[in-house]
Amino acid sequence: MSNGVSLDAKIAHLEMVQAVIARMAGNSFLIKGWSVTIVAALFALAADKANSRFVYLAAVPTLMFWLLDGFFLQQERLYRQLYGAVTKKARDAIDFSMDATTYSNQVASWVESCFSKTLLAFHGTLLIALVIVSLVLGGAL
Repeated sequence: MSNGVSLDAKIAHLEMVQAVIARMAGNSFLIKGWSVTIVAALFALAADKANSRFVYLAAVPTLMFWLLDGFFLQQERLYRQLYGAVTKKARDAIDFSMDATTYSNQVASWVESCFSKTLLAFHGTLLIALVIVSLVLGGAL
């Protein structure tokens, strides 16, 4: 394989990994948007009906989206490690492997990712808002 072809292979592999990283980041962004949308809609229903049960109902998708967001963050971190490894590979060693599980000991676990500063701040704030709205509506958690 000539250097031009192997360089093209390395670039193609890096582009494949980068596409996965971008997809994970995009999924995380969408999760946050859906989370805010659903919580806001259920808050509106709770206020309109003066029924705090809608607020309790909002806790379920908030927690599920938090867990899902943590998963996407962990996957993004795994693929960032894979990207770094591919950049260091010799051009003729490019195998187009997309297996990022070999780097799982180098990144935070799924649960640890859920409690990263950014996810804790975002989803934790939503949960605190749920508690406050519940208290304002007279419900007790």
